Amino acid sequence: MIRRVLCILYVILIATPVWAQAKGEQRGALPGKFDFYVLALSWSPTYCANGGDKRSADQCHLGAMNDFVVHGLWPQFDSGYPTECVSDEKELPKTTLEAAARVFPDIRLADHEWKRHGTCTARAPADYLADVGSARQHVVVPVSFKQPKSEFSVAPTDIEKAFIAANPGLEPTMISIGCPKAELQDVRICFTKDLKGFRACPELEGGSCRAPSVKVLPVH
Repeated sequence: MIRRVLCILYVILIATPVWAQAKGEQRGALPGKFDFYVLALSWSPTYCANGGDKRSADQCHLGAMNDFVVHGLWPQFDSGYPTECVSDEKELPKTTLEAAARVFPDIRLADHEWKRHGTCTARAPADYLADVGSARQHVVVPVSFKQPKSEFSVAPTDIEKAFIAANPGLEPTMISIGCPKAELQDVRICFTKDLKGFRACPELEGGSCRAPSVKVLPVH
């Protein structure tokens, strides 16, 4: 009986595509074949306080006063997401670095995001960076999160409400809050593939922060 069960499991495993075994990430997917975008805005003080200051002096140096910064613009499937797709441009060309510096807090982050996510858009590097900038300009950061000088705590639902109030058309099903260790880490907002508006993303929203309250570190 045990041998029969093992045989059945073996058949199932060899008949199942590799992507189906790793729910979520689909490395090497076909560029341009995705359903929507996610704009990830990282809360810079949390990143810097948890080791980011050792990795990114540009983002974290004293006096930078960074609050929400662009982490990335990610192509997504309705279920899962593509990464590291085939591209003739393995890294950002030098001609695009000035544009990258205008939208990302660190050039190394920009290059990482291009390799991991930008390659899956079927866009040229310069066009991808322009799309990142366009998405960022589309989002208004609530006043209460603009360079706070002291630490405060807030319910994740109130963060969502603040963003929804500041951005007409944004709804609870279109935004997700990240909060490891009950600290504000990031806000992720879902866009249509043409970046002309927000859209619902149930899978992403379903993983939003469930803590009753999160700590918001001040800028420095």
